[in-house]
Amino acid sequence: MEIWSDVVCPWCHIGKRRFEAALARFPHRDAVDVRWRAFELDPGARSAPAGEPVRPTDYAERLARKYGTSVPGAQQMIDTMTQQAAAEGLDFRFDRAVRANTFDAHQVIHLAGERGLQDAVEERLLTAYFSEGEAVGDREVLVRLAAEAGLDADEVRAALADQRHAGAVRADEAEASALGISGVPFFVVDRRYGVNGAQPAEALLQVLERAWADRAPLIPVAGGGDGAACGPDGCTV
Repeated sequence: MEIWSDVVCPWCHIGKRRFEAALARFPHRDAVDVRWRAFELDPGARSAPAGEPVRPTDYAERLARKYGTSVPGAQQMIDTMTQQAAAEGLDFRFDRAVRANTFDAHQVIHLAGERGLQDAVEERLLTAYFSEGEAVGDREVLVRLAAEAGLDADEVRAALADQRHAGAVRADEAEASALGISGVPFFVVDRRYGVNGAQPAEALLQVLERAWADRAPLIPVAGGGDGAACGPDGCTV
């Protein structure tokens, strides 16, 4: 399972919870390998430094500009997302959200993948942004959050300094474009099935079950050991 996502995407956090609920009900969940892929919702965004004051209406104003709507209209969208998040056990605080460019965050997530901590880091960054008002575009904040999720702080700091995972992030984004992914979350199973958006857990479970059935070994339904066939050592008659 590959999941294209961004850590400042509210539906990505909601979708993660719904996927986790689906996976918990999937009998073969221990055989599922989950990989988080990079997608930047706003590659040109400018990160705010840690400690910069945030007005409660900042997020609504940014949303209104992006979608060409009024601030009250944007606030209605925020209220809907907050309610949907609460239904999944998430506490969204858009009034605390700090403007962030997420390119460095995706690099940290790639590093976490090499250390077997990708899901933990993804979760930590999503929670930090949506619930805690952390500046996930600030490198020192990223270092601290990654360390809280289990990564070595010095390694994270060095990886960001030399941008060693920048190419991997760009490759994810190019791959998303090649696959026709224009929004996130986007779930890809076995490179055969694509699921767009934060679908209900039941729908995600159905996709997992279908993909597993397609991977199941062939079950012989006729014939015994005497049928004519060819193998690596020749043919029988």
